[in-house]
Amino acid sequence: MQSASELLSRGYFWAFLTVFVGGFLTSLTPCVYPMISITVSVFGAKDEKVTRSRALLLASSYVGGICVMYTGLGIASALAGRLAFGSLLGNPWVMVPIAILLVAMSASMFGAFELALPTGLQTRLSGVGGKGILGAFAMGLVGGIIAAPCTGPVLASVLAYVATTRSVTVGGSLLFTYALGMGVLFFVVSVFAQRLPKSGAWMEAVKSVFGVVMIVAALYFLRPVASPLNDYARGTSAWLAIHAGLILFGLAIGGVHLTFHDGWPKKLRKAAGIGAIAVGGFGIVGYVLTPKVAEAQKPLEWIHGEAEGLAAAKAAHKPAMLDFYADWCLPCKEMDVKTFNQKDVAHELGRFQLVKVDTTHDDDPQVIETKKRYHADTLPTVVLLDADGKIATTINKAVEPGELLPLLKKIP
Repeated sequence: MQSASELLSRGYFWAFLTVFVGGFLTSLTPCVYPMISITVSVFGAKDEKVTRSRALLLASSYVGGICVMYTGLGIASALAGRLAFGSLLGNPWVMVPIAILLVAMSASMFGAFELALPTGLQTRLSGVGGKGILGAFAMGLVGGIIAAPCTGPVLASVLAYVATTRSVTVGGSLLFTYALGMGVLFFVVSVFAQRLPKSGAWMEAVKSVFGVVMIVAALYFLRPVASPLNDYARGTSAWLAIHAGLILFGLAIGGVHLTFHDGWPKKLRKAAGIGAIAVGGFGIVGYVLTPKVAEAQKPLEWIHGEAEGLAAAKAAHKPAMLDFYADWCLPCKEMDVKTFNQKDVAHELGRFQLVKVDTTHDDDPQVIETKKRYHADTLPTVVLLDADGKIATTINKAVEPGELLPLLKKIP
């Protein structure tokens, strides 16, 4: 099991930040926000006789109930993902359904349908809990489920991502973080007894933001199995400016603030705005994942394939660097962007034969044998060979430029 620090070093910081913000934004949706003050009052945190510390304890119990429920879902989703090999994450039969699920959840955010529990079950769950610490905890356990029309699409999207990580640690902690984000306003109201701003059309705008994010996420998951989407990326300033402009254009014509409940002219503007924002967002994702090369810097030249790469290194009597990657491996892409193309590292790599080893289909016997030979059990893995072809260093995690550069300089 990997430690939290190792997970964060592989780029999960942004995933945790995103789900925390996502949890907070979920609390601003029409299914959750109007119920915050009522819920806090029911379990007694807004009682004038309750001290601030007692109110904080009650709010913590309620949010703790949500955390326990969602953490369990995260762990279950990660365990389900572990049943599949990593190669499935590059399989159209897996990635296309995930993308369809995300698009469906996006449609729900835009009002196409609602994910709601049966009325009878919802009534029963609403009666769970009551005043006191245990009552607040019990209410928290079912609170996220009762708010399914708004939390369901977001939760399903996060769980789909968790399944692709296949990590119980990531799955549980991501959903715990999401629940904490949902609980922020419960803490604020219970401790400070503040009045929240009135509900209004701005909540629909929050749902629209979620909807667009889910469309971009669907396109991202399709990248490994759809060449046009995978190729839709550039690392230039012009590319970034164009797609940032598309996002601003989409916002300006109503991609977020308009709704599909209005007349056809506004519906069309809404749809066009969503499309512009989604394309702009996906273009920026491509920009972020594309290695940046300075004008005076020579692009790195890679040979794809272990046998071909080692033959070229032997012929030139050069040290070699084998980079084990997969199309679905986000930390591998981050290494390309943040580490290999950093100026000092790229300069040092100029004397190495650079070899890409594709392990996307890790159930392929040849891939299995190659990974076993180099002990490339995790991704990313980087193997440094000296000029005689002997293994000098094996790195089984994502590393920063400052970590890789000294290792490169040690190789004769």
